Amino acid sequence: MPIRTIVWGENIHENTNAVVREIYPEGMHTTIAAALNSDPAISATTATLQEPEHGLSLERLAQTDVLTWWGHKDHGAVSDEVVERVAKRVWEGMGLLVLHSGHFSKIFKRLMGTPCALKWREAGERERLWTINPRHPITAGLEENFVLENEEMYGEQFSVPEPLETVFISWFQGGEVFRSGMTWRRGAGNIFYFRPGHETYPTYHDPNIRKVLINAVKWAHNPQGDLKTITDAPNVPVEKAHEPIVERGPKLHQAGEAGYR
Repeated sequence: MPIRTIVWGENIHENTNAVVREIYPEGMHTTIAAALNSDPAISATTATLQEPEHGLSLERLAQTDVLTWWGHKDHGAVSDEVVERVAKRVWEGMGLLVLHSGHFSKIFKRLMGTPCALKWREAGERERLWTINPRHPITAGLEENFVLENEEMYGEQFSVPEPLETVFISWFQGGEVFRSGMTWRRGAGNIFYFRPGHETYPTYHDPNIRKVLINAVKWAHNPQGDLKTITDAPNVPVEKAHEPIVERGPKLHQAGEAGYR
């Protein structure tokens, strides 16, 4: 079965900015989905902010292996209920790719637990991405480095938790560097943050970027399936302890009673 992927896009700049609309006439989310669908191992569909439940209903997320997320102008418009829904699916094992300005998205900050802030400059600078982890599955088929002629600069410090792995580091024409590809695991879910993707440049048409996205979806996919019990917190009865014990002392909860959350 192909890896069932949702490409989520804020879908605002494409409708309000002529430059973005010219580069991505059907939206960045559609361009990213087309790149992913060029690989037969992936089946990608799209969802946007404007759809009911932002296109991320409980039923749809339950049938999703990997979610990619691009947002920028209106992170605050994303429903907190949907954010918690997505976070739960990541804990259960759904993969998550957070792209470019999605670093400030509610879902990324929720899962990182940090401000996720950084330096930035919009000057169309040359960016050179270095594949510093050449044996990682996300870098498969890439050269030692590749160049994007025009990109928005993101610079350190990037206030995220120490990653599981650093995959890419970027150098920008103005001298800054940035950890442009990092991985984490939250619960049973794999998370990859990938920096390139400013909307006024044709980044998602670049073959190297498209290769990274395909590789990242395959990496983020969890073939072991969902771990549905990960949010359970059962009250284990005395009689079901692995070793015999005698109950003693006062207690707050009755047998079988749920704990406080």
